[in-house]
Amino acid sequence: MSRALQPFEELVELDAEALRTWSARALDALGREREEIDAINVYPVADGDTGTNLYLTAEAAHQAVEAVFAAAEPDAAETVRAMAHGALLGARGNSGTILAQLLRGMAAVLAEGRDGDHLARALAEAADAARRAVAHPVEGTILTVASAAAGACAGGGGLVEVAGSAYEGARTALATTRGQLDVLTRAGVVDAGGQGLVTVLGALVETVTGQAPDRPGTAPHGVPVPARPAAPERCGDGDGPAYEVIYLLEAGDAAVDLLRSRLDALGDSLVVVGGDGLWNVHVHVDDAGAAVEAGVEAGRPHRIRITHFASAEAQADTDTDARGARVQRAVVAVVPGEGLAGLCAEAGATTVQTRPGEQPAGDELVDAIRRAHAREVVLLPNDTELRQTAAAAAERARAEGIRVALIPTRAAVQGIAALAVHEPDRRFDEDVVAMTAAAGATRYAELAVAERQSFTSAGVCQAGDVLGLIEGDVAVIGQDLTETARTVLDRMLSAGGELVTLIVADGTPPDLAAALEGHVRRGYLAVDTTTYHAGEGAPPLLIGVE
Repeated sequence: MSRALQPFEELVELDAEALRTWSARALDALGREREEIDAINVYPVADGDTGTNLYLTAEAAHQAVEAVFAAAEPDAAETVRAMAHGALLGARGNSGTILAQLLRGMAAVLAEGRDGDHLARALAEAADAARRAVAHPVEGTILTVASAAAGACAGGGGLVEVAGSAYEGARTALATTRGQLDVLTRAGVVDAGGQGLVTVLGALVETVTGQAPDRPGTAPHGVPVPARPAAPERCGDGDGPAYEVIYLLEAGDAAVDLLRSRLDALGDSLVVVGGDGLWNVHVHVDDAGAAVEAGVEAGRPHRIRITHFASAEAQADTDTDARGARVQRAVVAVVPGEGLAGLCAEAGATTVQTRPGEQPAGDELVDAIRRAHAREVVLLPNDTELRQTAAAAAERARAEGIRVALIPTRAAVQGIAALAVHEPDRRFDEDVVAMTAAAGATRYAELAVAERQSFTSAGVCQAGDVLGLIEGDVAVIGQDLTETARTVLDRMLSAGGELVTLIVADGTPPDLAAALEGHVRRGYLAVDTTTYHAGEGAPPLLIGVE
């Protein structure tokens, strides 16, 4: 992103690219802080997932922003609306749902203008909107921090001044939350949701100034904030409602007003955010079925998630099946050919093998994620056409409580490059970044045989011609597989490279791999070559250049 290349440029207005940068930095910061925020989560339920829920909400917001940038060059209003809408669709947990409403409140003002005065107004509207969304606002929570941020910059000013004042006001308020709620005081921690909001505002400060502010885990004037609770309490084990119920709801305003009354009588921690016919509903109840039935009467609920508090932690720690204890992290890879599936399996991946001319269905990907039996999963679709299916499968798995990162690999060679740098002992976000970088640094090509006459970007091909596709586009049309492969390799290596990966399927000429290895060895002295056999069901030849 262009803003990241200009770290000392102070902004006077949040344009589309700046909003995109803020979205990315907020996601990255919450990824770094996720475990710490999870560790201090004791209110309203000590289920240790506030950091994860905030991260997943921010991830949904950023994915929505990236989607509008992929489709066109959006303006700032479209970008901020996409950010808020994505958060609404992907909101998780109590704090994530409130964060979605905060972003929605900001979007209503920032769509009109994005200078310092508008940012101050946006923060005020966000704080008010969040309080309106919560049935019974409690001080010492993310709501307190949001109000303090808005109050600290109420006078307006330049963009940098407003962002900095909001951040410092939020940090100051965060430090006081420890004394505002008994459960926080006893645990010796600040509010987890409030710390997450400070992290998001810190990303905004870094976006407009180019300078990262002090970490949110440190209060003003150097007063330390404990990173972990001294004695976390378990709520929901008889002290409160047993279930968390979350769903998206399509309904009108009047129906939602009635729904709020019904859910408020059923339980607590009620948060209903959204508008314009689409809402995200969050509530803690003993009767989960009644909460869902209330949604059915109000409109059309979907993406329903029900979590039993008493068993959630035990399930995360001890859930077992025929495979034994759940592991922390796994990789799921979609691959063509039995040989390639075996190779990835040996590297520790759970594989989904494609069939010639047939893509795996979303249910197959979800099943593979479940079979991986891990708390965290990296999904490698290895095919451009699988991107939407993989994204939907990842979302379904997230709804089951699995943390899934989708790396948009477009070819099997990119998946192999990503798998090669996978380190399960690394932090999840760092591992995903490293795997994404490895995949992105790998250019890919494929050789195929034309089934019929057709027009291509390289000209007209006839049935039986050998097609050399580079990055998905036909670049070479030939008659001989080996000669066409040499031409494709030369074109790819003209841009440089250090390693060539060849994946050869059954049925190709027996000397193909050796001929290509020799060609690289003679013409490109500094380039190494490695060859794998894909077996049946794969394209004749896949090429990767790193």
